Amino acid sequence: MLEDVLRQIEQRDRFVLTSHARPDGDAIGSALACCQVLRAMGKEADVVLHDPVPRIYRSLPLAEQVVQANAIDTRYEAAILLECDSIHRTRLEGLEQHFLINIDHHVSGRPFAHVNWIDPHAVATAEMVFRLAREAGVKFSPEIATCLYTALMTDTGSFMFQGTNEKTFALARELVLAGANPAHCAQGIYFAHSTAKMRLLGEALRNLQTEEHLGWIWVTQKQMERCGAKEEDCEGLANYVLSIDEVEVAAFFREMPDGRYRVSLRSKGKLDVARVAETFGGGGHDCASGLSVDGPLAEAVRRVLSQIRRGPTVQ
Repeated sequence: MLEDVLRQIEQRDRFVLTSHARPDGDAIGSALACCQVLRAMGKEADVVLHDPVPRIYRSLPLAEQVVQANAIDTRYEAAILLECDSIHRTRLEGLEQHFLINIDHHVSGRPFAHVNWIDPHAVATAEMVFRLAREAGVKFSPEIATCLYTALMTDTGSFMFQGTNEKTFALARELVLAGANPAHCAQGIYFAHSTAKMRLLGEALRNLQTEEHLGWIWVTQKQMERCGAKEEDCEGLANYVLSIDEVEVAAFFREMPDGRYRVSLRSKGKLDVARVAETFGGGGHDCASGLSVDGPLAEAVRRVLSQIRRGPTVQ
């Protein structure tokens, strides 16, 4: 499928790149890197996202050039969707009018585009962009390497998630040799949180509940407003619950303005949380997935935890 993607790129000149709404590190890093790869190939390329770049990724090369919009105009010949399982997930209008190229590494990836390159064995979409650039003969600049390293680092949970192996570190090595600075990348992600996020974390941890090997926290819309927190400030909060010794699966419930709950699931590897998320129309990784569910909170917690308990035994 890599050959098909490269063939379609070579046949066109103007591209728009995008990913899912509320973009994470792999979405941002892969899109920015792929944009630079296309430009190095002599193509016109822009990154357009529905939501703004989260503050912890704004120091990445080209991040200031990302266009925030609600729709895609018709001047592009093709759209490349990275780490996204559907057009709907982008929340961008007008994509259906374009030739679509889908690049994704999730086990829950869906072949919705004209050309679909889905590789669940890739540790991150960043790995696939790296392979695309190498196949195209593009030189890895420090800027491309920085975006890909950041994507790789964040999507592997700082190289801690299941699936991280010798190939992961071999890729990281290649990116460092190309100019990525590991310390600089890590500091920009893990030491650049807002005060609002820390206050929100305090609110969430006050709600901490544990039961055997499960742990969960939540925040309400009122708590979000009281802390002055944004959607991006919720990223990574579930990991604090997973850091508890006896907890094997963690869940973070975030109340939305419409009363529904967005749920982040994390696992240490004994339960495939992607399967849990898929039962609610969500998806993601074996150890990190997401979904949305109707409220109220007690019912949302009951439904999600019940589904977790139906999965492979957590011991």
